[in-house]
Amino acid sequence: MPSNHFDDEGRAWMVDVSGKEPTMRSAEAETSVQLGPELLAQVTARTVGKGDVLGVARLAGIGAVKRTDELIPLAHPLSLHHAAVDFVTDNRDGTVRVLCRVRAYERTGVEMEAMVGASIAALAIYDMCKGQDKGITIGPTRLLWKEGGKSGIYRREEEG
Repeated sequence: MPSNHFDDEGRAWMVDVSGKEPTMRSAEAETSVQLGPELLAQVTARTVGKGDVLGVARLAGIGAVKRTDELIPLAHPLSLHHAAVDFVTDNRDGTVRVLCRVRAYERTGVEMEAMVGASIAALAIYDMCKGQDKGITIGPTRLLWKEGGKSGIYRREEEG
């Protein structure tokens, strides 16, 4: 049986992970939302017309983590043990850094769950702020680290 996402005839399929031993899997991903200083000040003061932008975005991200297998065609449904979305704001350049962490005792990793959670949280921020500025920019989205499984630990090296 091939070990990638394609069978011998090139058709997509979900990788069979039934023979793998479950281990604790963890991952953290991030993305950035460039709002600008004025709009970020409204977001942090909770004065945006649609309400608590970061509170709604946190819930949207966590909800997305739980539905990753419905959004990414070949992702496995996982029994998740932890999902968290946090925000780091930079008032000087008006940026929100969205961080999503996920943990599960599973046969396959949780990197996609972390990346989907960060992405959807960022999109929720956009949705709640687009009335003030449709030029908001999102990205890049990237995996920061992952642990567990055969490939062990991955940590993104610092850039710059």
